[in-house]
Amino acid sequence: MESKSSTKLYGIPEGKGPYSVGCTDLMTDYTIQGSFFRLYYPSQNGASSEETKWIPRKEYYRGLSDFLNMYRMLGETFFQYYVGSVTCPAKWNAAFKPGEKYPLIIFSHGLGAFRTIYSAICIEMASQGFIVVAVEHRDKSSSATYYHKENPGCEAQEEATENPNEEWIYYRKLKRSEQEFPLRNQQLQQRTEECIRALDLILDINNGNHVVNVLSLNFDWTLLKESIDTDRIAVMGHSFGAATAIKTLSKDTRFKGSVHQSFPDFTFLSGNFVGKIFRLKGEIDPNIAIDISNKASLAFLQKHLGLKKDFDQWDALVDGEGHNVIPGTNIDLPSTQPESLE
Repeated sequence: MESKSSTKLYGIPEGKGPYSVGCTDLMTDYTIQGSFFRLYYPSQNGASSEETKWIPRKEYYRGLSDFLNMYRMLGETFFQYYVGSVTCPAKWNAAFKPGEKYPLIIFSHGLGAFRTIYSAICIEMASQGFIVVAVEHRDKSSSATYYHKENPGCEAQEEATENPNEEWIYYRKLKRSEQEFPLRNQQLQQRTEECIRALDLILDINNGNHVVNVLSLNFDWTLLKESIDTDRIAVMGHSFGAATAIKTLSKDTRFKGSVHQSFPDFTFLSGNFVGKIFRLKGEIDPNIAIDISNKASLAFLQKHLGLKKDFDQWDALVDGEGHNVIPGTNIDLPSTQPESLE
């Protein structure tokens, strides 16, 4: 029997909650100042059968190659072969499920990532009844991103390649002898503004305001009207995205809670050989690790957003109690006690 692709052995885990999950993209404005994010949300059952492509454009392969210090031609071939056919378990442009008030999460990705790379986390949250806005940052911390410079007309731009109306932005590496803090601080300020701008936009949609999607995707945004619980808004992030979450919390009081997630999607898609090369895998099974992380996050969110769910069953994980959980930190921190003078 002919073997299937590697996605049969390795795949992004499905959400474990009671809701079906859909996703779509939204890009506003024909400038770099516009918002760009992937939306994960509870969807109507059977609303779509179309699979969602995990990495939607080949330009992202080029960006990942740059970030990992690979030649672009080699990297593009490598990523196309290993993950080019990978889909994530959310239905593309599936109809949103109205009739409830859902808590909202704004999600910020880490360095070298982009809006689709944390779908395992975002899909799990959506399956548990959250609306998740996964922002794609344009501060040159993404491995790649883009915007439209002008109105592209009626073409389906998300399927286009080498489009002259698109401006691609790739990861900016530190220059030789350049200090890292000024660059990261500048990026952090921009990321924070992008998270707040995304929040403003999704709340405008919640209020029934019309939105123009530059990508011309077939999704009915009007179904989101009055579907967000505006008293329960959180910001989440991984790595540099965690720093973004903390900074965003300090600048906008609408956000009530934050949490640092641990794993991007690559850990589920790489075998042992590839995982060791790129340090994508730890010693623990990634499905066990993400399950622990997601449960702890849900317990944290219930506590700080005041949700009436059963996520408090995992409160012990937040306190560092449970199998494969380390209380406190496993990092050696410098002593805070002053040295004695002799």
